[in-house]
Amino acid sequence: MNIVNVKDFDLRREVDYGTPEQNERAKQIVQDVKQEGDAALLRYTAELDRTQLEASQLRVTPEELQAAYARVEPSFVEAISAAAHNIRAFHNREKRNSWMDLQPDGSILGQIIRPLKRVGVYVPGGKAAYPSSVLMNVIPAQVAGVPEIVMVTPPATGGKDGIDPYILVAAAEAGVHEIYRVGGAQAIAALAYGTESIAPVDKICGPGNIYVALAKREVYGAVDIDSIAGPSEIVVLADEHADVAFVAADLLSQAEHDEMASAILVTPSQALADAVSAEVQRQLALLPRREIAAASIRDYGAIILVESLAEGISVVNRLAPEHLEIMVEEPMAYAGMIENAGAIFLGPYSSEPVGDYFAGPNHIIPTNGTARFSSPVDVDDFIKKSSMIYYSKEALMKNGATIMELARREGLEAHARAIEVRLQRVGEAGA
Repeated sequence: MNIVNVKDFDLRREVDYGTPEQNERAKQIVQDVKQEGDAALLRYTAELDRTQLEASQLRVTPEELQAAYARVEPSFVEAISAAAHNIRAFHNREKRNSWMDLQPDGSILGQIIRPLKRVGVYVPGGKAAYPSSVLMNVIPAQVAGVPEIVMVTPPATGGKDGIDPYILVAAAEAGVHEIYRVGGAQAIAALAYGTESIAPVDKICGPGNIYVALAKREVYGAVDIDSIAGPSEIVVLADEHADVAFVAADLLSQAEHDEMASAILVTPSQALADAVSAEVQRQLALLPRREIAAASIRDYGAIILVESLAEGISVVNRLAPEHLEIMVEEPMAYAGMIENAGAIFLGPYSSEPVGDYFAGPNHIIPTNGTARFSSPVDVDDFIKKSSMIYYSKEALMKNGATIMELARREGLEAHARAIEVRLQRVGEAGA
């Protein structure tokens, strides 16, 4: 890995969300599906996924879900079930309740919290299939109380045998029963606008390729979306006490995701930097996905040398990474100093895959520096809030003049008169 001094490293990573041609292509697919429905959906599935389907074949049947169990190991079913339990337990802590506050003058102010009615979950295929993403999208929506959760996934994530059975089993274990074999920008359009076979949703969540990301951006406003996710990223903040093999392995755990994934070590130790650089190359040669990981390390990996851990924390906060590991002698002492990070992993045994799969916190985390202002997916992403106002006559009489003053200062006379007519009526009744 390239070792650089912090003053020579550009801490800003700007991800270009598609070429003009990719943007135009995604926009065209979305418009075609919006206008033509199933016809366009099936045409693009044949063209882009090389899978010929009839409309009646879009939805995965209960028999297919059940058959998927015979194609996976029992140990996987046990593992995905245990992970689902942990994820559900974590997100149950995030639940909110509606509330009302009775004022002394008889007014009632409050907030009504309701779940979204229908949510669409995109589960990608491409370079890899991710059953864990099923759980991370579905479970917080279920905890929020969303009554309808629909999943879409490309029709050939499992190769010639169709949808990857591990994805189907994860969906079944999570309790998803409405699943469609459709992917790409066309799937996003179908979820947003609906077709003859797929009813529209209120929100779309889940990662995907560049066309999925661009399609989500295109439909935003017609529906809500979780985010426009960039490539995965990890930053490890480590001192001379860190285990070299641990650091190298965790950097590579992100690098193998994608050629554009970013893996960065921040350290004040030259000795650790040199050792990790060599260890990354040793471990890289043993990886099945070494070509992908090698491209990531070459183009977006780095070891940044800083003067001290204090400067390292400053660098981390500027990077605002998706995943941050703190591998120092006293990691808890530094946790409170981290202002910007999607997920923080403390200590040598809190490897990033612990959070990816099993611990319970969500692994759908802000990327590309957006941890400065956004958060991991949670229950709040699947609720909506309505303010409730019951104003008593006494409260209006007391505050009406103040309300009219504010309205008239903004030049909104009709607003003021809506209050004034009530004050006059109460005055007349009192007279």
